[in-house]
Parts: sequence; C-alpha cells; structure tokens
Amino acid sequence: MNVIPLTPSFVAEIQEIQLDRITDSEFERLYAAWLHYGVLRIRNQDLDDEQLQAFSQRFGPLEEAPFGRMPEAEKAKIKNRFVTTLSNIKVDGKPIGGLGNDEATWHSDMTYSETPPPASLLLGIEIPDQGGDTHFADQRAALAALPAALRQRVESLSVKHNAAHTSVGKLRPGFEAFDDPRDAPGAIHPMIKTHNETGKPALYLGRREWAYIPGMTVTESDDLLDALWAYVAIKENTWTQHWQPFDLIIWDNRCVMHRRDGFDQNSRRYMRRCQVLPRHAV
Repeated sequence: MNVIPLTPSFVAEIQEIQLDRITDSEFERLYAAWLHYGVLRIRNQDLDDEQLQAFSQRFGPLEEAPFGRMPEAEKAKIKNRFVTTLSNIKVDGKPIGGLGNDEATWHSDMTYSETPPPASLLLGIEIPDQGGDTHFADQRAALAALPAALRQRVESLSVKHNAAHTSVGKLRPGFEAFDDPRDAPGAIHPMIKTHNETGKPALYLGRREWAYIPGMTVTESDDLLDALWAYVAIKENTWTQHWQPFDLIIWDNRCVMHRRDGFDQNSRRYMRRCQVLPRHAV
C-alpha cells in the first residue's frame, strides 16, 4: 500500500490496495491519510454494493440517503438505503438515481442536517467520455487565505444551511418553495469549524444558494457571504478528479467542498455512494 500525494497539501492517491481485502493495519494507514489530506483516490476498485457498504462502514455508521420528506411508503420501495445511486440513466422513462446530468455547485454534503456525514465515498462505474468531472476545494486553505479583518469578523458567526434544495438546485420531495433565505429550513453551524479529530479549523459554509447568517438583514448576510465565498475555491486550493471506471473517491466534508461539472444527457454516468455518520452516532 502506497500513499502518493497528488497536490502539495490535500489530495492523495492510495495505490497497491484492494478494498474488499483490506487488513486492519492497512485501514489504519488509509484512515490516517484521509484525515491528513481530506481527499483520497483509489483506482481499480470493482466493488459490489455489499463490498462498498462493508468498506464504508469502517469509517463509521452509515447515513441513509437524503430522501428529504419522502413518504415512508416510497422509502420502503428502496432496496438499499445506505448505498445510493447518482446517475442520469433512465429506465422506462424514470431516473434510476439522483442529480441527473446537471452541474452541481460547490457544497459539502448534507450540512443542512444537525449531524452531517464526515465521510462521503463515491464509486464511479459508468463514466461519460466528456464532462462529469468532480472538483474539490480545501477549506482549511480557504480559511487561511482570508484577510485578517474578514476572519476576525466571522470568528463567532454561524450560517443557516438550506435543506430544501439539492446541489443542482432542485426542490427536495416534501419541501415548499420560498423566496426569502430566512425562510429556508435547515441546521445552523459555525462558519469556522474545528475538526473534531485533527483539531484543525476550516471554513464551513455548506453551499451558497439560500444560505443566511442569522441576526443580519438579507442584504448584510448576502454581502458577507459573497465576501467569504471569494476565497472558497481559489485555484491553487482546488483539484479535479477526471473519472475512470472503478475509481473510488473518499472525502472529508468537515474540511473539503466539492462540485460537479454537467455533461451530455445522451452520455451515461452511473455512480454508487455511501455517506458516514460521526462515529458516536447510533
């Protein structure tokens, strides 16, 4: 097992490993690398759902898919609530997975919940010839890039993370549309969050759309958020994953943001994903 840095600070590739046969000592090294870098890529991992779920569970208890307010009767039809599909493929005219082929804006996964998943794992199975790349941005570096006065201004502030919309801007099932970000449902988290395992601080903004800073007017909130977002994805603090079949990417939502390029609907993209709750979660 080799750990090969892909950027100076926040992405590494794990080589010479098969995750369906990973040993405890290998996993300890991999987990330490994940905490250090924030993003890991592991190629040539042809895992079925049971193998992907079993490996993902080593990071902690798995989160159910973000179904929004989908009725329980509809949830009951879903075969596996812990390994979910991201895809633009349709069968009999119905999507087999989420997000389709649209561009997904910068975000961290499920920050609109009170206990967001620390780890997200995404396995690429079918990959379009063009488009669909995934970009990552180091939020530890984003925080370090803030001017001193701006950082001091936000040290004690929090932001509300919108739960009603997906990362491609679509309303989740069961939510109603609104025009004012103050009306957005969702959890409130500190703008600067200290990583509970590494102790390192990072910007923690979730996503820009419909975000709101409690206690401010909408204009004040938008102006400050716009100032912060100018530092979220500075070029030298970003990295792009050009997918190959059976690439597995593992990222740490506590210190990394990601986004996805759109792609031609006539292409096929099929991905399987797991998300991990904090280790203390039941």
